[in-house]
Amino acid sequence: MKIGIVCYPTFGGSGVLATELGKALAQKGHHVHFITYQQPVRLNGFIPNIFYHEVQVATYPLFDYPPYETALSSTLVDVIKNNHLQLLHVHYAIPHASAAYMAKKILEQEGIYIPVITTLHGTDITLVGRDKTYAPVVAFSINQSDAITAVSQNLRDETFNTFKIQKPIEVIHNFVDVERFSRKPIDAFKKLIAPNGERVLLHASNFRKVKRVEDVVQIFHEVNQQIPSKLLFVGDGPERGVAEELCRKLNTCDDVHFVGKQEQMEDILAIADLFLLTSQYESFGLAALEAMAAGVPVVSTNAGGLPEIMVQGVTGYMGNIGDVQTMSHQAIDILQFDERLNEFKKNAAQHAKRFDIHNIVPLYEQLYDEVLSKELVH
Repeated sequence: MKIGIVCYPTFGGSGVLATELGKALAQKGHHVHFITYQQPVRLNGFIPNIFYHEVQVATYPLFDYPPYETALSSTLVDVIKNNHLQLLHVHYAIPHASAAYMAKKILEQEGIYIPVITTLHGTDITLVGRDKTYAPVVAFSINQSDAITAVSQNLRDETFNTFKIQKPIEVIHNFVDVERFSRKPIDAFKKLIAPNGERVLLHASNFRKVKRVEDVVQIFHEVNQQIPSKLLFVGDGPERGVAEELCRKLNTCDDVHFVGKQEQMEDILAIADLFLLTSQYESFGLAALEAMAAGVPVVSTNAGGLPEIMVQGVTGYMGNIGDVQTMSHQAIDILQFDERLNEFKKNAAQHAKRFDIHNIVPLYEQLYDEVLSKELVH
């Protein structure tokens, strides 16, 4: 198949999933064309049948804001025509689904029919979609898609509750490349972070308010008072300053390391003992799944789609949003004894295999076949 993938090229979960899906499809022999404004961060290394098309956005004095959606639609038309794409798979409703709809209507005028599959990832529904500025366009674009998927049952339900969706939404969970995350820790690296054999706790996110990074710091502070520990903060974003200020207030700065955005998460997760995810909402929780694939148990909130991937008391624990005290006790329970920690690590790695890339990618291929077979009838 010749597939076009439209996504955000950043560190967020939607961009990561879209890129890893494209790479997996290419390795199975499909021709995959990424169309976005810059090369996706996970699109590293050469794969012969992966192609990247950059969306060029011209700036004119007339426009206060560059018209990215229009430029994307035009680029889609050009790429589809010149590379004979068979379908578009767009990740995130705005502006990708709406731009794909415009491209589709333009191409219909030239006798070219291109089906569009839209995958919903989270904030396109729970945040952007609820904004009255965007809601009508989000609903229209989703309804005009030839097929719709959501990365969790929770997100599917949220979508139906938020919009008048007239088509079925298929749940295809996010996935992880278990083999990639099955790494042995680099001893020298771990020794630098935890020179005296301290436990290593980890949080990775885009540091937005919804991630509640202050809760991470508070949980770590409670744990560190009972079990000598270090905390790694991976990522960056608007709430980083808040987290740093709380570290200073609690006098934990010497034990907390902010390492910024990192691409090789598998090497960092390999030295971790526990992953903390204190979000107000997670449509799925890809960071938690990647942690489990690396054999790292998770203490998280029970928000959104997290209960769909976590097993309480087996792969880790879940607590209520903002319940720092409970999550601190849960973390201590996991970290206190080596034998117990190792059992949680083993359980986490085993459970993550359910979401292995080799189990999930065929579901997308099946969906592509179904959509294309409908188009042959069309």
